[in-house]
Amino acid sequence: MKKILLITLLIVASVTTINLFAQDPPPPPAHSSTGNQPGRGAPIGGGLFILLGLGAAYGGKKIYDIKKAE
Repeated sequence: MKKILLITLLIVASVTTINLFAQDPPPPPAHSSTGNQPGRGAPIGGGLFILLGLGAAYGGKKIYDIKKAE
């Protein structure tokens, strides 16, 4: 029961703070140069989903191993 409560608490804490991780940066200042303009970052969407998937698979395997040992 303690493990279920801990897992539920971690999931709730993760979901409630997810909006704090990725916020839009301010727009770059307007200027007439044709070079790189600061203010925009690289997209992280694809890599983030890969890392989340790998983390979920690793967690699932750990839970499977614990259940198998019991």
